[in-house]
Amino acid sequence: MNIILFEPHEADAPLMKRDERTVHLLKVLHKKAGDEFDAGILGGRLGTGRIGSIEPDGSLRCTLDLREEPPPRVPLRMAVGFPRPIQLRRLLRDLSNLGLEAVDLFGTDLGEKSYRDTRLLDDGGARAALIEGAVQARDTRLPVLRVFQDVPSWLEERPWEAAVPEDPAAAGREGREAGLVAADNLRPQGTFAGLAAGPYAAKIRVIAVGSERGWSDRERGLLETAGFLRLSLGKRALRTETACVAAAVLGACGI
Repeated sequence: MNIILFEPHEADAPLMKRDERTVHLLKVLHKKAGDEFDAGILGGRLGTGRIGSIEPDGSLRCTLDLREEPPPRVPLRMAVGFPRPIQLRRLLRDLSNLGLEAVDLFGTDLGEKSYRDTRLLDDGGARAALIEGAVQARDTRLPVLRVFQDVPSWLEERPWEAAVPEDPAAAGREGREAGLVAADNLRPQGTFAGLAAGPYAAKIRVIAVGSERGWSDRERGLLETAGFLRLSLGKRALRTETACVAAAVLGACGI
């Protein structure tokens, strides 16, 4: 753990003996009463924590001094067809680590339907993966995670248009003019590498990545009608999480 994150309601509560944060502080970092550590409140500020006492039951009493703002978010939304659950956990961790603004999940025509039934979205596993990525990045904020039934329902709602920049002047530059890109190695209209080197890279706000089997022709037509430019990530077939991370890095490099 690069930072110990607390939920807002935990700011004044003890960390229990078996909490992984307690174990990390005492067993990995070898902290003692009176020692400081890097800390933050989820969704809030960063700073330091201090172990006030180690209670007889093994719990920790900590005080927090949080005065720093978290790092800025990358104004990029990643939408992806449901991958295998084990891939999804890694994917959410890595996209959170990159500081993306939002992550959307949807079913696809060629994707495995059973992947949508993953318990990660209901048992806290998805949020735990997002927190793990934030901890590694020394961040306190998590990407907004949303789930859609399929590509048509996602395109119909267009969630990226609801994210209005706080700066009114920025809305004109970044809102409706945001670039829409879909990864497609089978029938691309260009390459991510070429796009990242050009002026359009600075406008990318949404990247869509299909399932393991890619997009159906129906979905390609829907994406194109919605204004998405289909781009190749190269000649190699990539794992879903690898494709997402590569696309996110290439898409964000010009922002």
